[in-house]
Amino acid sequence: MNKDVAERSAAGAAAVSSAGVVDNTAARKAWPLPKKLGWHLAHYWQHWLMALPAMVFVFIFAYIPMYGIQLAFRDFVPSKGLTGGQWVGMKYFNQFFTSPMFSKVMVNTIKISLGTLVLGFIAPIVLALLINQIHSTKVKGFVQTITYMPHFISTVVIVAMLNIFLTPNTGLLGRFFGGTSLLDNPDMVAPIYWLSEVWQHCGWNAIIYLAALSSVDVSLYEAAKIDGAGRMQLIRYVDIPTIMPTCVILLIMNMGSILSVGFEKVLLMQNAMNLPGSQVIATYTYMIGLKSFQFSYATAIGLFNTLINFAFLILANWISKRVSDTSIF
Repeated sequence: MNKDVAERSAAGAAAVSSAGVVDNTAARKAWPLPKKLGWHLAHYWQHWLMALPAMVFVFIFAYIPMYGIQLAFRDFVPSKGLTGGQWVGMKYFNQFFTSPMFSKVMVNTIKISLGTLVLGFIAPIVLALLINQIHSTKVKGFVQTITYMPHFISTVVIVAMLNIFLTPNTGLLGRFFGGTSLLDNPDMVAPIYWLSEVWQHCGWNAIIYLAALSSVDVSLYEAAKIDGAGRMQLIRYVDIPTIMPTCVILLIMNMGSILSVGFEKVLLMQNAMNLPGSQVIATYTYMIGLKSFQFSYATAIGLFNTLINFAFLILANWISKRVSDTSIF
């Protein structure tokens, strides 16, 4: 008790500067926890009120379903409920790791995910830098509208367009590749997925970088031009440093879903011919869980995928914090 009082007295003394002015922020840190919480809620209750619906939504649909994670460690019997099955520990994880499909599914998932991550990260940055160089407001608005419109096309329509474009002999692109559709080639599934993802979402993802570029002080451009900087120098020394913190934050967030390839698109692109190259964790979980009714096995695969994504997120955040002093938490 005496120690706590001494620490608070020391903190209170530190809150007074040499000029005799009280530092309110430092003084509040010396308050007991209930008093700090009361002060915080009294001043920021509006913020918490606005965030409350989102917090409730996440709690109901993200945290409560975590109760079902235990299916990965039980032999699920529907008639006995979630907790009625026999506890089997790591049985289903070992089954997945020793399965002949493990290496194929992991290779396909990593190939599609990494390609999408790299191209989907670089392309919006390049597009935003190019659009930012357009001086005409009307032309810039037109280019932005054209590039982000594909984002609003549904996945079903996108895959249908791919099938039409790649139809052998008659398709817009398929006529140049012989009598076989590229979607029937397992080795071409990943490149088609990458390019279609970039085309669909590049313009939309560039909006946040354009917003960051709009905050650049015009005087920086003028000073750089006076010093003889050309367009490439302006991009390298003014634009890129401005959007770099935004790039790092978005990269960290994307790392958290590195193995979560878009389920709907991959599933719609699959056919009997390209299955060896298009079977990813998400579609394999769907096939095992909903088609084969092996719910415990599918839950174990999904939990493994989530843990890997979480590990990548923590690692990326830690590296970013050490290297660039920019991080999410």
